Amino acid sequence: MLTLPYRNPQRVAAMESLLEQRIALLDGAMGTMIQRHELQEADYRGDRFREGYDALFAPSPDHAHGQACGCGHDQRGNNDLLSLTQPELIKDIHRQYLAAGADFIETNTFNSTTLSLLDYGLTHLARELNEAGARLAREACDEFERDSDRPRFVVGILGPTSRTASLSPDVNRPGYRATSFDELRIAYIEAAHGLLDGGADALMVETVFDTLNAKAALFAIENVFDERGYRVPVMISGTITDASGRTLSGQTTDAFWYSLRHSRPLSIGLNCALGAADMRAYVDLLSQVAPETFISCHPNAGLPNAFGGYDETPNDMAVILREFAESGLLNIVGGCCGTTPDHIRAIREAVADVPPRTRRTEKSEVAA
Repeated sequence: MLTLPYRNPQRVAAMESLLEQRIALLDGAMGTMIQRHELQEADYRGDRFREGYDALFAPSPDHAHGQACGCGHDQRGNNDLLSLTQPELIKDIHRQYLAAGADFIETNTFNSTTLSLLDYGLTHLARELNEAGARLAREACDEFERDSDRPRFVVGILGPTSRTASLSPDVNRPGYRATSFDELRIAYIEAAHGLLDGGADALMVETVFDTLNAKAALFAIENVFDERGYRVPVMISGTITDASGRTLSGQTTDAFWYSLRHSRPLSIGLNCALGAADMRAYVDLLSQVAPETFISCHPNAGLPNAFGGYDETPNDMAVILREFAESGLLNIVGGCCGTTPDHIRAIREAVADVPPRTRRTEKSEVAA
């Protein structure tokens, strides 16, 4: 492990240099920005998949209902599909976050694994969706790099999938599992290949609610690195589901880190589920137990209200996250559900004059 060369050592050096010099900005929520467009079924399908849409409501005798059209499945809400059907919309969202100051742009690939795409009848598009998502983020980052004096990095996102390897979805069958480690591994291999094909600078296993799923993802990533003969930095971000301070599969924050520490990620962090204020204790704990790696945090804009929306304003989040920074907890900060470019801009301004958390490497320990 870690013996393979980086695909682009200069990019990795620039990334690590950034994280050592200042608190870096991750972008905010993709889904929140997409919802503003109030897209309908036809918008999600675009021209490429419109035939399948027409066949659902006005079937013609000569329509073959082929695999490519997604017949029988409503595509509304399949945000990852927009990388193929509405690419300019997705790229424009990336541009808005870059203009707000984001250093890291996450790909629109949260559900782009065969396991999650089963819900939409589009499993055959997994690799293409990952490649397209990474390519759009790459193009947006390259545009901003050309017009500025600093690099912008593409983070290829590998979401948790819609299944869990540790828990049964059926309370009457506690031993049942909707997926297996090997099924997850195969799904993540395909997704990771697509992200690297599209130009991702790093891979992030994100919103981890089941550590066994994350282990499958990390093992798959290493399989892909071995196959390609090079690697890119790996980042991990888990999610604490409630005030118990545990993941959905029951791990405490420190147990989560120790379960994944062997992968030696560039960063470990938390996102989603909680607002910034409720996440603070767990980010603090991660910072203590993982001194050798960078710490990331991209919380929701508070907890969801009765209508499923998020009420924490950009200023609210900025004030809370500045305290995180002043307490020496942050290397990477951004936003998850409910956050917008305005949130990222406010957070950037709030932490701009605060130094980043110091990563304690073996070299620095010897120096100390």
